[in-house]
Order: sequence, then C-alpha cells, then structure tokens
Amino acid sequence: MASQVTIALAQDLRRSREGVRRLLEGAGYVVIGEVSDGREVLPMVQRLKPNVLVMDLIMPGLGGLEVTAEVARKSPATRVIILSTTHEDVFVLEALRNGAAGFVSWSEGGAELVRAVRDVATGRHFLSPPLSEVVIEAYLGGITSSGDSYGSLTRREREVLHLVAEGLSAKEIAKRLGMSPRTVETHRAHLMHKLGLHGRSELIRFAVQRGIVPPGLGQRSA
Repeated sequence: MASQVTIALAQDLRRSREGVRRLLEGAGYVVIGEVSDGREVLPMVQRLKPNVLVMDLIMPGLGGLEVTAEVARKSPATRVIILSTTHEDVFVLEALRNGAAGFVSWSEGGAELVRAVRDVATGRHFLSPPLSEVVIEAYLGGITSSGDSYGSLTRREREVLHLVAEGLSAKEIAKRLGMSPRTVETHRAHLMHKLGLHGRSELIRFAVQRGIVPPGLGQRSA
C-alpha cells in the first residue's frame, strides 16, 4: 500500500519540493524528510531510512549522481529516483550505474513520478517513456564507461569540482567546506590532473557535460 512507503525529497528549490510533496502525499505516500543541498542528503537518508529518495539530478553542494552513489553504497535499502529535465541517455545510464532505481523526465508531468515511486518501491526499475530502452539494455549488459577518470576522484575532490564549477572562489570554497584556501587549491590541482583538464573554462565545460551543474552556472567567472 502507498501509505506504507516512506519518501524523502532532495531538491534545491522550495517551490519544487512543495509541489512534489503535495503530489506524492495526494497519491497516498508519506514524505518524512526533505533537504535542499546535496551534502545533506546522505545524513538525512541514514537518519530517516526512507524507502524511496526522490532527488534532482542537479543539486547544490554535491550533484545528484554523486549522492546516488553514496546512498547506494551506504544506505542500499533506500531506492533512488532521479528527477531531471534532460532526456540524454548518458545521464540516465550514469544514474543507473551509480545505483539509481529510476530516472524520471519531469517534463512528462507528475503522473510519471507517482508511477516511478510505485515501481521502484516494489523492486523494479523505472524510466520515463521518452528515455531509450537501450539505456536499460546497456546497464544490464554491464557496458563499462569509456569516458573520463571522474570515478577516480575522491569525495572531497568532487565537492571542490562542483563548487568551482558553480563559480565560487578558493576562499569561498574553503569557508564552505571548512578547510584552508591552500588545501582547496591542492584538491583542485589534483582533480584537474586526474581529469586532464586545463583551466576553469574546461572544468566548467566538463561539469556541464556531466550534469554536475546546469549550463551557464559559473561561466561569468570562467
């Protein structure tokens, strides 16, 4: 029964969270928690242990793909549904590889999300109809990613990458993460080396292509 399924929400926009909460509660589900920053998701999930986590692909602090991997590793009983406005197979496949159980195209409307929650709560995967079934086949077939070395980054390096791409300075990142600006610069140098990137513009382009930040974010200071 829907009332037995507990849900947590992770969306940065309050209006969006309120809309999703009303939608899911109207369908009989129980929303037990919500956060607006990617870094707050895992602590919430570990504390509340929801059956399902509904999360935006792009989140401040730490992106949805990275958070999905953390939740899948540290709280595997919680099934993750990614919400996004993009239909690109690369993001869907990455989400599935990171442990997501569902990927919903928000442009398809709320009914798709309700169906997604119903399916993933019973152990199935769910993709919105516009998304290619080839993605599921590739995922189930175990095709490995031949792209960059993003998987080699540490969690802290991913946080720094995200914040640099958002346009924050080393001093601002240091204050946000509780470290010195020199340490931030060290993390940035390491992640740039691992990814083979040269300069802020390439870093921002990479972050946009990976769905870590939306297009346009941070480019004022690129």
